[in-house]
Amino acid sequence: MAGHSKFKNIMHKKGRADAARSKLFSRLSKEITVAVKMGGGTTDPGMNPRLRLAVQNAKGQSMPKDNIQRAINKGAGGDGEDYKEIRYEGYGPGGVAVIVEALTDNLNRSAANIRAAFTKYGGSMGETGSVSFMFDRVGEIVYKPEAGDADAMMEAAIDAGAQDVSSDEEGHTIICAFEDIGPVSSALEAALGEAESVNIIWKPQNLTPVDEDKATTLMKMLDVLDDDDDVQNVYSNEDIPEAMMEKLSA
Repeated sequence: MAGHSKFKNIMHKKGRADAARSKLFSRLSKEITVAVKMGGGTTDPGMNPRLRLAVQNAKGQSMPKDNIQRAINKGAGGDGEDYKEIRYEGYGPGGVAVIVEALTDNLNRSAANIRAAFTKYGGSMGETGSVSFMFDRVGEIVYKPEAGDADAMMEAAIDAGAQDVSSDEEGHTIICAFEDIGPVSSALEAALGEAESVNIIWKPQNLTPVDEDKATTLMKMLDVLDDDDDVQNVYSNEDIPEAMMEKLSA
């Protein structure tokens, strides 16, 4: 019986992982298609910086080449939905600032769903710009642990013109100025190989401490936002101790 229960638990975790991977591939595909469309149909990553980043991220997440090419072809052929980029901002439980980036073919649907998530969990959605002033718009380049040790990554990051680098057992995260992400990522690729991901992110300037009750509700809200099909990225500035996070994710 115990073995059966353990098997069910493993299958449940695998199911969640498979679902998360499917959603990730869907987001990556959408970004590739939009990058081609917004680049005037240009399918050459060398001539389309946004497409280059999108394809690089897809490869870093082991997205199959066929999937990448289908997304490129979809954008080049003008097929599919006409996606619009939109950013939503507001506060979650505990006064945590939240930024939600979406690519949607229905602005009314997206706004309604995202507002409902904020409201359900005691948050409040504000106007564009209501919390983004508390974040910096920067480039984030992530490498897997095997890319090198902390010293090697620091040296490569400095040589590439990055602003900061942090390393732990999960990998290396390099931060650069928003306008420098192209040359910095290219220099790092030449020195270290292809990154796991290259993104423009919202990096919080300061973190907001959250107690366990508020943290539980906040995590539920962030999960609902992240699960929305129109949502590409969710950023927030909560400060939750590692031990509490482990308890919440158990």
